[in-house]
Amino acid sequence: MDLEHGAQVKMHEGEIDIDIPLVKRLLAEQFPQLAKRTITVVRSTGTVNAIYRLDDDLYLRLPRVPAWAQSIEREWTWLPKLAPHISLSIPQPLAQGKPTNWYPYPWAVYRWLEGLPYQDDLISDERQVALDLANFILELRSVAMLEAPRGGRRPLVELDAVTRAAIASSRTAIDTAAVSAAWARSLAAPPWDGKPVWLHGDLLKSNLLVQGGRLFAVLDFGGVGIGDPAADVVPAWSVFSSAGREAFRQALGVDDDTWGRARGYALHQAVMVIPYYPTTNPDFVTMAKRTVEEVLAELQ
Repeated sequence: MDLEHGAQVKMHEGEIDIDIPLVKRLLAEQFPQLAKRTITVVRSTGTVNAIYRLDDDLYLRLPRVPAWAQSIEREWTWLPKLAPHISLSIPQPLAQGKPTNWYPYPWAVYRWLEGLPYQDDLISDERQVALDLANFILELRSVAMLEAPRGGRRPLVELDAVTRAAIASSRTAIDTAAVSAAWARSLAAPPWDGKPVWLHGDLLKSNLLVQGGRLFAVLDFGGVGIGDPAADVVPAWSVFSSAGREAFRQALGVDDDTWGRARGYALHQAVMVIPYYPTTNPDFVTMAKRTVEEVLAELQ
């Protein structure tokens, strides 16, 4: 990373150049009242947006590639409508930036949320955090559908080819035979045909903030929408170990078919990460490997 200019490490083909001078220019043209604030890079394992903090109380999110530019619009539309139903803290968008000729995507300013991204050593009681996250999911599911966008992931069978290719590409990092068997087991779960529910869709450790040993906030609602509830059961493996996983499942009342699909989504997401980000986002790869290990440990 260019520390002087706060440039973001590029992770995707076609990713736009984003740095502090670009942020200053955007603010000066569109929100001049914020332009004199101190701007610092926020480092994270996130892959969708570049994040910059403004003084201590605000931050910006700027999409990296066009495929994810709509995530800002989705958050701007839905976060204010969902917030009254959620007891945990969630992002509060304050100002929406417009595309320009030199930065062609929507972007936004948010209220800063204090806390640290979830790590096992920051948690006082994993079972309690599992219950808190399950309660968040249940609150989200309770929201009336309205004109909700689609969320979640494609059916597992449609992800089979790319998942198997990613497993093969990860052969130096994971037990490909065991992971392939686990993937095949998930594919055997009956496809979802139930009523869609509201989903966050990306409940990874990096999107969970912790304060004082407890879950405090959930971040990144760029994929929020309605779909298969299995998508939000992924934290059973991506966040928790065995104790938290069991508490999480019981609190959500997850049936066997949904559990099997969720395990498949957790595996798919993890094995797609491992061969893609080994040099540009190694911490994200470490998280993905842990998810694979949790899936295999449960099945053993």
